[in-house]
Amino acid sequence: MANSFTAAQYRKKALISQGLLRGNAFGRGRRGVLKCIEQLGYIQIDTISVVQRAHHHVLWSRVPGYQPAMLDKLVQDKQVFEYWFHAAAYLPMSQYRYALPRMQAIKSGEKHWFANTDRKLMTGIVQRIESEGPLMARDFADNNSGQNGWWEWKPAKQALEQLFMEGELMVVERRGFQKVYDITRRVLPEGIDLTVPGIHEQARYLIDTAIRSHGFATLKSFTYLRKGTDLRDAVKEQLQQLLEENELIEAELPCGTTVYCDPQMTSRKRPESRVVILSPFDNCIIQRERCQKTFGFDYQIECYVPARKRKFGYFCLPLLYKDQLVGRIDCKADRKTAVLHIKSLHLEALVDEAFYPHLAESINDFMQFNGSSEVSIECRARHSRKLTALV
Repeated sequence: MANSFTAAQYRKKALISQGLLRGNAFGRGRRGVLKCIEQLGYIQIDTISVVQRAHHHVLWSRVPGYQPAMLDKLVQDKQVFEYWFHAAAYLPMSQYRYALPRMQAIKSGEKHWFANTDRKLMTGIVQRIESEGPLMARDFADNNSGQNGWWEWKPAKQALEQLFMEGELMVVERRGFQKVYDITRRVLPEGIDLTVPGIHEQARYLIDTAIRSHGFATLKSFTYLRKGTDLRDAVKEQLQQLLEENELIEAELPCGTTVYCDPQMTSRKRPESRVVILSPFDNCIIQRERCQKTFGFDYQIECYVPARKRKFGYFCLPLLYKDQLVGRIDCKADRKTAVLHIKSLHLEALVDEAFYPHLAESINDFMQFNGSSEVSIECRARHSRKLTALV
């Protein structure tokens, strides 16, 4: 018979694993940032800049005093690298070998990144970077004169990205969010393990990452946004082995969904009375089905939704209070005026009066994190008036 836990126990376990139940779970400075990335397994990169970009936002939510330069320095020191998890991400360099199967599959043509690749151009790009050092896409001439959309990158950009996904190039830094590429062998630290994991070892890596960072997971979520029946079968085999060895236990969420759990599911830790403003791409909520089943919070980022169909706003950020997701706040940081605009605030759960001072404190911290010096509250709901008096 499967184990069962309360909804509160599942929430607490998820938040402890994510470093969100209390502040300062990972420490401060670059060491805290690295510890956070190692615990979570990856930090998703996103291009949207309505507020500070997602990868910085996720780290700011967990590491007190976080500054973007801390992540940049970890990349420079070869402790973190860019590649693909289920999406573009920063990953611990110690886990580099688990990126090799995807690189090999793309290079061999088993998986495709771009349908058509210009091998001659790719060879020339590698030769230039080899001789000149790290280069950006803009360092290569664009022979196309048309006005192209983002999906029609100039040939050199496409070739650079293909080489990056094949593992021939790595990103050594970003300048104005633009990638700077170098030859992989010059970027990797000495002595790094380059043994390509087999499919069962890869499956175990996915299981370990999910359980470490979330505390429990459904069968489906171990291979989130990954294709291939062989990998799914390998995950099932590894899960069965871990259950037999009592490394994992099987349990049911209150909704009846089967999950695989860390045997240490219960904790006496109590959540802090604080509000955390989360990124739409935060590891805690990025799997929307998991978020709904764990927190009872139905979240959708609405910047991709037509304006007339939006319920909460263009870039609504989930609000975590104690151990529950209680609402969302639509923010926009205006870099020219240094104003953080609060465009809407929606509360979807009962909160106590202590919530509002904690939210005001979090907004002020978020304002500073976004380089703003002023907050403009532009929504008119009753709870917004309470907030206005505090910010």
